[in-house]
Amino acid sequence: MSDKYQSFTQSAIGKVLVKNLGLPSPAKLERYAAGAPLVKGTVLVGGRGRLAESLGGLLGELDVTSTEAAGGGKLKGLVFDATGLTSSADLVALQEFFTPVMRSLETNPRVVVIGTPPEQLEGGERVAQRALEGFTRSLGKEIGKGGTVQLVYVAEGFEGSLLSTLAFLLSPKSAYVSGQVVRIGTKNASIAAEQVDPKKPLTGKVALVTGAARGIGEEIAKVLQRDGATVVGLDIPPAEDDLKKVTSDYITADITAEDAPAKIASYLQEKFGGVDIVVHNAGVTLDKKLANQKADRFGKVLEINITAPERITAELLEQKLVRPNGRIIGVSSIAGIAGNLGQTSYGASKAAVIGFVDSLAEELPDGITINAVAPGFIITQMTAAVPFATREVGQRLNAMSQGGLPVDVAETIAWYASPASTGVNGNVVRVCGQMMLGA
Repeated sequence: MSDKYQSFTQSAIGKVLVKNLGLPSPAKLERYAAGAPLVKGTVLVGGRGRLAESLGGLLGELDVTSTEAAGGGKLKGLVFDATGLTSSADLVALQEFFTPVMRSLETNPRVVVIGTPPEQLEGGERVAQRALEGFTRSLGKEIGKGGTVQLVYVAEGFEGSLLSTLAFLLSPKSAYVSGQVVRIGTKNASIAAEQVDPKKPLTGKVALVTGAARGIGEEIAKVLQRDGATVVGLDIPPAEDDLKKVTSDYITADITAEDAPAKIASYLQEKFGGVDIVVHNAGVTLDKKLANQKADRFGKVLEINITAPERITAELLEQKLVRPNGRIIGVSSIAGIAGNLGQTSYGASKAAVIGFVDSLAEELPDGITINAVAPGFIITQMTAAVPFATREVGQRLNAMSQGGLPVDVAETIAWYASPASTGVNGNVVRVCGQMMLGA
């Protein structure tokens, strides 16, 4: 579904009205195309801390051009090492680095600030590092031009695990991810990252994607396949024809059925001997205000959105079918963070996905990680049916003034899924264009 308002703002009369009336003016977002360079332009690096001297080398490994001096030219990205800021007075270094170059940014720029997890520090250092969250989230709401701003907390000893995260956050793959805080190496994380082909990082990996027949699930399957994975799609029997169009390896099952976990485990064991990536995407909304809610509908939402993923994961782990350095990825929602009218069941289930991540992140063996995405307003067939006024509010109530696409969720999942993302564990990243609701 196209964004008619965005198209209007690019017309001659639209540009005049936007300027004179102060209307939202959503920029056209760049998205990644297979085979394209990660960054089309130059990235300025700076700051002081334990990563400052290595940033240029890290970007070089990604074939990204970097510089330590602005030089007056246009810039596609900014990376600032703030790990050396040890007091509140040091925070002025942020203004000294960013202010002179903000007007030199190209369209769709990327900004990444790197810090140390505050919970691992004390005193003034903890104060300074916690301040970075307010800085980056505020900058994300003013950068404009389709730009994104992120904060990456890197625990000491995990500097070598930063590469896959930089590749994602500096590239068009993170087009609709902004104002987010990513933690590397803070929860039961493995230091040794696998070496991968940056163009096919999932080569040789087997991925299970539930709800894969259409919508976001279909896009997740396509992106994982693009990155080299063999995808096993799962959906309900009536969706089999659509599922066949997505992948030749598939399972038809009701994930809430008593025998579903065993059926899935048996298929993966017999055909592949295990699985590397498990994406719990299948979900349902049965919206109704709580005063009018029926127990069977409320329970069904919980059963599909969280109980089934718990049961399937438990079965795969018990049978040791998730291979070392494997990935478990949940799909939460902005409704699980900020809540939403008429979505008590959905909000509860999606908040439970976050709890699911928290509960397993410290317990998983063999370098297996668990993370979740929390989509905001994503343009799908489902949202196309939303009343026009409600849909417009949903699309504009974020820093980018537009809805996201299913591929935006899929790209975030592919970053989690990479064997190089070993240090990324226990994260919940919103794919919402930095929605104005929630944190």
